[in-house]
Amino acid sequence: MKAYLLSILMAASLAAQPPKEAGDDKRGYTDTPQIPGQKWKVHDAARARPPKVTPGLPLLNEAPPSDALVLFDGKDLSQWVTIGRGGQAGDPTWKVENGYMEVKPRSGRLVTREKFGDCQLHIEWMVPKGVEGAGQGRGNSGVEIMMRYEIQVLESNENLTYADGQAASIYGQWPPMINATLPQGEWNVYDIYFDAPKFDGEKLAKPGYVTVVHNGILVHNHQEILGAAIHRKVATYKPHGAEEPLSLQDHGQIVRYRNIWIRRIKGYDQP
Repeated sequence: MKAYLLSILMAASLAAQPPKEAGDDKRGYTDTPQIPGQKWKVHDAARARPPKVTPGLPLLNEAPPSDALVLFDGKDLSQWVTIGRGGQAGDPTWKVENGYMEVKPRSGRLVTREKFGDCQLHIEWMVPKGVEGAGQGRGNSGVEIMMRYEIQVLESNENLTYADGQAASIYGQWPPMINATLPQGEWNVYDIYFDAPKFDGEKLAKPGYVTVVHNGILVHNHQEILGAAIHRKVATYKPHGAEEPLSLQDHGQIVRYRNIWIRRIKGYDQP
């Protein structure tokens, strides 16, 4: 257990941390660097927001497949540890009740005890009714694959922010093709299919790719990931293990999660 905690502490030091101005009302920036291969700057204020589409009824609380690892079944946080903002590891203190877990603001991100590479992830999230704030300051959290590659969680049904920071964006890199976010008080569903990056020593041999289905609507289709999520800077890769923990971000705001399960993706004849 000690060795495991040490490894995730090292990973946490490399992972994106919420910016100091996490509760601000930024609608975008004009002084950030250009994103390679795009005409937009990071968090560009001028970047068009995705069109809003009302999804059909999301499939909520569906039973996981028989080969999935259930990370949260609504009862306890036994599959998780906490990494505090100072880097300390400990038992989770997020609230668990009524079948969901709720971020305890400023307590630290939740990190899975197990590590994953290529995977299929199902997760449901909600920004409760009455949560206030604007821009990046309303219902902000994130699904951090390998503790680095963030699919943003945010109240984006009515709340305006920069396009590459809204719900379902690959944070700081790619907005979703469609804004399928449901209103506060309603459960959103992410189904995420992740192809992990590969490294040859210190060199990137193959970037990561991700497909994201938000409330039944495809919003990223095998989209290349440019690197680890980072605020106001261009994402870059740093070498890491073939498998790393999944984490849920504590951005200092209240967000709820439930029905979280994951499958390692392997061919039927792969070891």
